[in-house]
Amino acid sequence: MIFTTLCYIERECQYLMLHRVKKDNDLNRDKWIGVGGKFEEKESPEDCLLREVKEETGLTLTRWRLRGIVTFVSDRWETEHMYLFTADRFEGELGNCREGDLEWVPKNRIGELHLWEGDRIFFRLLDEDRPFFTLKVVYEGERLAEAVLDGRTHLV
Repeated sequence: MIFTTLCYIERECQYLMLHRVKKDNDLNRDKWIGVGGKFEEKESPEDCLLREVKEETGLTLTRWRLRGIVTFVSDRWETEHMYLFTADRFEGELGNCREGDLEWVPKNRIGELHLWEGDRIFFRLLDEDRPFFTLKVVYEGERLAEAVLDGRTHLV
């Protein structure tokens, strides 16, 4: 089992998005996602969040919020538990990312990007400003086969 963080950094009705185009053998290849990554030994979700955001963007978060926990189940990859954050205050200058291209994208254009189908669900939940949620998404290949919100609402 894998534990990760993912963060959508907000500024002026935009999210900072990462277009994953630089790494070979990347399960997120060509997709647009937030910034984050895998926990290191002895890290809390917040430790991982702050380290990964700094490594991938050069930014230091000064205000963030845990929005939900997303469990990814796949017939191809190991199960992943992801702590989903948003952040709206930060310091520093945006740098280059070794995993892809960083771009500020207007929130109303996120749906036009090449995203995982399950990501579209949690973008809707973020847009609704749901205070906290759990979401389980099950993939067969790249096809979203099942989505369960808060343990009971089936979305697919």
